[in-house]
Amino acid sequence: MQEAKGYEGLGVYQRTRSLLKPMHELALRFPDYEKFDLASQIRRANKSIPANIAEGYAKRRSGKEFAFYLTNAMGSANEMEVHLQIAHELGYISPEEQARSGQEYAIIGKQLNRLIAYWRSQTPTRAN
Repeated sequence: MQEAKGYEGLGVYQRTRSLLKPMHELALRFPDYEKFDLASQIRRANKSIPANIAEGYAKRRSGKEFAFYLTNAMGSANEMEVHLQIAHELGYISPEEQARSGQEYAIIGKQLNRLIAYWRSQTPTRAN
């Protein structure tokens, strides 16, 4: 795997950034009583993914350390899949929106999993 030029060059980071606005707009459509519950959780989990990638990249002193932050990002991607399922079950989003968005977060999870495996395999002295 070729190392990207900074975290912004990582495909998974770019994919997560492309979902920020659509997911924010989706959450804004939820009923007012969800404003501080499901909508808030979606906005926080969605923002957490690129934030963890960036933070981990900045703090990486070893591949294992970066992988820790990537694992946190993967947890948030999985959380987004569940939040989208719940939003669909509660009738806030259509089956198509849930399927399309859920698939995006599944891809992000796979990308993060590959990145985690790569960085865990790197020597402890790897830092740029």
